[in-house]
Amino acid sequence: MTDETSGTSRRGLITTGAMAAALVVAVPALAGQQVPAAATANGKTNGKGKGSGMITVKDGTKIFYKDWGTGQPIVFHHGWPLSSDDWDTQMLFFLGKGFRVIAHDRRGHGRSTQTDTGNEMDTYAADVAELMAYLDIRNAVHIGHSTGGGEVARYVARHGRGRVAKAALIGAVPPIMLRTANNPGGLPLEVFDGLRKALADNRAQFYRDFPTGPFYGFNRTNAKVSEGVIDNWWRQGMNGGIKAQYDCIKAFSETDFTDDLKQIDVPTLVLHGEDDQIVPIADSAHLAIKLLKHGTLKTYPGLPHGMCTTHAEVINRDLLAFIKG
Repeated sequence: MTDETSGTSRRGLITTGAMAAALVVAVPALAGQQVPAAATANGKTNGKGKGSGMITVKDGTKIFYKDWGTGQPIVFHHGWPLSSDDWDTQMLFFLGKGFRVIAHDRRGHGRSTQTDTGNEMDTYAADVAELMAYLDIRNAVHIGHSTGGGEVARYVARHGRGRVAKAALIGAVPPIMLRTANNPGGLPLEVFDGLRKALADNRAQFYRDFPTGPFYGFNRTNAKVSEGVIDNWWRQGMNGGIKAQYDCIKAFSETDFTDDLKQIDVPTLVLHGEDDQIVPIADSAHLAIKLLKHGTLKTYPGLPHGMCTTHAEVINRDLLAFIKG
């Protein structure tokens, strides 16, 4: 990705113009190309994407989803308080590699219903199960970032048998973020109370400060700050419902995924930035890998929580190697 800097030079304008011209040619070509379908374990493909749409789950909530391409499905689960748009770079990348790519807006987030109930992990995972059944998704790779990593753990453990081939947890919240008697290295409740207060007091400003600071590591010395990335984070956050996003803080911080991780029996890749200021690595990835039956841990010195965006080329490469391996 290209980071924006203050001021615009003539050279920058020329470069931007050249990129725009290239995109005019490349995007229609990508949309129209015939990508060979990846085979599933039994030698059959897993159907064709439906484009995008809504499903209504059993409690009446409408869940927005994107579903593109053919071949083995990859299902992406986004972090708080974002939407499926946070996976844009990965979806285009894997679509171009011959996969069927799927992402949804969690209830209360993005374009899904702004729910006031059901904003907890059991319901999040049940919503995913209904979506997977509706799309008839099998032999899938489920990839979750941050809160989405918790959603993946719960879905795979409780609903994924016979439908999941592999899983990946990126900067993910499991086993549990909150400090408890059984998790003395966790973060104190006051941290999450502070998030709730900032959200309730001035969501718009909070959603500007969070990506400007620790989420992408833009508060670090010599960080290459992208105003476009910050604006996109703010746009996604403000598009969701404040009640659901408020409730989700409890869901991602207090849910204990220890048993879920123990039950996952498919190959699972754990990726984590060593400079993750949102989900500290010592109390997440380093503990999760000990609970997984078939886990592989890969960490990245100096990379932030939002490394899927700031270092997409690195993360995409390692995910592709895992999926094909």
